[in-house]
Amino acid sequence: MSLNKLTIAAARDGLKKGDFTAVELTESCLAAIEGAAALNAYCAKTPEIALAQASAADARLKAGEAPALCGIPLGIKDLFCTKGVASQAASRILEGFKPEYESTVTQNLWDAGAVMLGKLSMDEFAMGSSNETACYGPVVNPWKVDDRQLTPGGSSGGSASAVAADLCLAATGTDTGGSIRQPAAFTGIVGIKPTYGRVSRWGIVAFASSLDQAGPMTKSVRDAAIMLSAMASNDAKDSTCVDFPVPDFETALTGDIRGKKIGIPKEYRMDGMPAEIEKLWNDGAAMLRDAGAEIVDISLPHTKYALPAYYVIAPAEASSNLARYDGVRYGHRATLGSGEGIVDMYEKTRAEGFGPEVQRRIMIGTYVLSAGFYDAYYNRARRVRALIKRDFDLAFEAGIDAILTPATPSSAFGLGEMQDADPVEMYLNDVFTVTVNLAGLPGISVPVGLDAKGLPMGLQLIGKPWGEGDLLNQALVLEKAAGFTAKPAQWW
Repeated sequence: MSLNKLTIAAARDGLKKGDFTAVELTESCLAAIEGAAALNAYCAKTPEIALAQASAADARLKAGEAPALCGIPLGIKDLFCTKGVASQAASRILEGFKPEYESTVTQNLWDAGAVMLGKLSMDEFAMGSSNETACYGPVVNPWKVDDRQLTPGGSSGGSASAVAADLCLAATGTDTGGSIRQPAAFTGIVGIKPTYGRVSRWGIVAFASSLDQAGPMTKSVRDAAIMLSAMASNDAKDSTCVDFPVPDFETALTGDIRGKKIGIPKEYRMDGMPAEIEKLWNDGAAMLRDAGAEIVDISLPHTKYALPAYYVIAPAEASSNLARYDGVRYGHRATLGSGEGIVDMYEKTRAEGFGPEVQRRIMIGTYVLSAGFYDAYYNRARRVRALIKRDFDLAFEAGIDAILTPATPSSAFGLGEMQDADPVEMYLNDVFTVTVNLAGLPGISVPVGLDAKGLPMGLQLIGKPWGEGDLLNQALVLEKAAGFTAKPAQWW
């Protein structure tokens, strides 16, 4: 078996035993990346940094001081600032930007001995569900069942594609409305969005500050537990980061969920839901029941307002966050003609630098925050958000331990198939995931089966605030029961 196909857990054990070195493991991943140009997952490769970090990891391993991720090669989403390495959020407006600092998450990973293979492509500024808005061109899903190229999902599509195709052992992702969980489901991997405030947002390019949360995208639930323990930390540089001790999530993986109550929300049974998704959901509930959990029907009555509320709040925060990109301090600056002034420079820079989806969301956000519409849209959406959170609070107060839902309304679709559709159709990809961000809860997508075409499909478990340990344990039970081991056949 090629070393790049290992899980974090298996590689960690092999490295400690001395079966192979961190340098050999890293070289295996670098070779896989070179052979996978067709997937377009990496937007910046850093082989020199990777090999230097791998050599340092080997020295730590030899000295017997190896933390959990020592020598583990990772891909980093282009939203994370990495010192001296291009970090441009897949946008032309940040062309040439190389930060002078390291994001808290990546610093935590390097402190834990991890190795950076490079930066992974994504939707521009994390806005999108298909990874088609990147300035680097679309990322391709390694799963292929006909002559079409499929989307890996978005916005963390590069991360999902790279993990599924074994171009890294795991990757970082960010999730504002489903951007870890939807691509994980589309590519047959595991993705967890932690509780809001569990992982520092410092040094991550902001999209919607009250919704964004970073998390791991991995080949297994155990790997997600190992990596989340390394990513999470209290951070004084992020005022929304909560000062809670970070548990060792791996030790929570007992595989015992007897007596746990799993809620099935009736509002998630959407009109026109494909029969395959419905069956997958029922099968997942049966697997958890067989493992000793109690399955309970619940109601989350405000679910139907989640997408409209999300698509008011997220663009409003984006229009505020993206106002800093003006061509003055860093990134792209438009060339001015004679007689043009500073305002022309702002306008031209933004017109050239931002892609159409980002422009659309900035305009929506600016509109809903404008003087005459602030109460009608933004404040109303915030009130709806509070009601959505209350629905979850009431369910948990009634004794529910976790909630099981589909992760996506379909399996992966073809690249370009939604290009001419109404943008709202693309937004519907987030229908099962946005509630979790609005309520600040942890959610995990686990691959559970293949559809009739042979494409992976995932189920989502939603946990209590700060309950990632329990959530990962429930996900482990689902993963074991489903026995999903399918991998994409290599065509690239």
